Amino acid sequence: MSIRKLLTAMTLLALLPAAALAADISGNWTASFDTSIGPQQYAYTFVVKDGKLTGKAKNATSESDLHEGKVEGDVVSFVENFNYQGQVVKISYAGKVVSGDEIQFTRDVMGMAKEEIVAKRAK
Repeated sequence: MSIRKLLTAMTLLALLPAAALAADISGNWTASFDTSIGPQQYAYTFVVKDGKLTGKAKNATSESDLHEGKVEGDVVSFVENFNYQGQVVKISYAGKVVSGDEIQFTRDVMGMAKEEIVAKRAK
């Protein structure tokens, strides 16, 4: 085997673990947290394919599609466009997968309020 082929094979093998580290968060998740308008309980459905995250966020009063979702390794982000009395409220989530059953997020409501939340995989 030539040096070039050997180096190419070693490079490809080195990249395999990075691809395997992409978090598989597809499925149902829940979170309970306090906000400036009171306690909230959410259910999330995540679908991840090729690093793109889609799905839904649901609370006691509404359900929203998720947008701009990405999963890169253990880093997760998406946007929930929440409809509040006919107005769209953009809620951005940025987080890290802590384990197969837990994601820690910072939830940013249009730059006006931030909450630290923990989503748990629904059983």
